[in-house]
Amino acid sequence: MIELNVQVFADGADLDTVRKLAEDPLIAGFTTNPTLMRKAGVTDYEAFAREFLDIVGDRPVSFEIFADEPAEMERQARKIATWGDNVFVKIPITTTRSQPCDALVRRLADQGVRQNVTALLTVAQVANVVPSLAGGPRSYVSVFAGRIADAGRDPLPIMRAALALLEPHPGIELIWASPREIYNLVQADEIGCHVITMTHDLLAKIPTLGKDLTAFSLDTVRMFFSDAAASGFGL
Repeated sequence: MIELNVQVFADGADLDTVRKLAEDPLIAGFTTNPTLMRKAGVTDYEAFAREFLDIVGDRPVSFEIFADEPAEMERQARKIATWGDNVFVKIPITTTRSQPCDALVRRLADQGVRQNVTALLTVAQVANVVPSLAGGPRSYVSVFAGRIADAGRDPLPIMRAALALLEPHPGIELIWASPREIYNLVQADEIGCHVITMTHDLLAKIPTLGKDLTAFSLDTVRMFFSDAAASGFGL
């Protein structure tokens, strides 16, 4: 296992897995979103969130609003913020109609709401939202590096530019969101990203970091051989 400075936040909604991860000192915080919650079968948002918070203690946790009209978004954000001093409210960078949420973010920051502005994919989006968070309570900006890569673009220049924009604002931290492979953890650490969110399947691969490649090769050969034998293959 290599030494890392980037904080690792677990991203998920399965409470049984969250219980296991809450015992892992590597996990510095937690995030979730409505899509992950739906996949986990969550139907009562607040009951789920309160159980989640009971499990993870005082580590930072991000819960997302699900409204699309500014007034209702603000109401939900203010309510979610009351669930704990470690709660960060996820606010999307725009509404579903592509309307910027900068003004909402500013109002919430002025009210002392800790936020995690989410679903950013461009440097321009980071530049636009930073002034709205500046001077407010501790906050996060989640740039979806994995989705940038899905679009066939190198996320590293965008993540570095985002870090430069946040440098004058130590209370705002950058999250490398939606990683696609364990190497993204190494990349995030190398550029000085503050946080990376990792789903439970990626977290399971962390023990392979720094593993000897010859030994890894042998493990792979043995896996193929064992699975072929277990399948009873014959020619």
